[in-house]
Amino acid sequence: MDAENRRIGTHTPAESLRVKRTATIGVYGFTARAFLEKLTGAGVGLLLDLRQRCGVRGPDYCWANSARLQRALAAASIGYWHVKQLAPTTELRQVQYREDARQGVGKRNRVALAPEYAERYTREILDEFDLGALVAELPSDVASALFCVERDPEACHRSLVAERLRGVYGLPVTDLRPGFSQGVPQG
Repeated sequence: MDAENRRIGTHTPAESLRVKRTATIGVYGFTARAFLEKLTGAGVGLLLDLRQRCGVRGPDYCWANSARLQRALAAASIGYWHVKQLAPTTELRQVQYREDARQGVGKRNRVALAPEYAERYTREILDEFDLGALVAELPSDVASALFCVERDPEACHRSLVAERLRGVYGLPVTDLRPGFSQGVPQG
């Protein structure tokens, strides 16, 4: 797939019907083992990394740094795609960080996205990306998971991608969270 040519509208929602299941998952709150167990338990066979930088600070989450994560996923027979084009830019992340600071919350404690961030991410990133082309390439025999760092999808841009998958492509999306057996289907 030519990432430079991904623009919404070049693939129809009907092309996405072959995808059976989609999920979202974050890093925070998981150990490496629990993370892999959650993915395999949900039948995930492909992880779509939506991070700009494929790393996480701190020793508790070093397992989620790209090389380590890819090795662990491969050992669990889970594929990996880095979809950097769906990552927020540094400038957009700064918009969210300013709102976090205004509310006095840290990234790991955020429960919602700033309205300006959500609007700009949708307009500047998601609307410019051909999600239909990505959906058309996803496997139909396993679930695919949208991945970033925030524990709760509502606090992460992956929720905006998931909402587009639901709204435009009619795909059910399950949010996989630490401490829940399979997450709660949304949509």
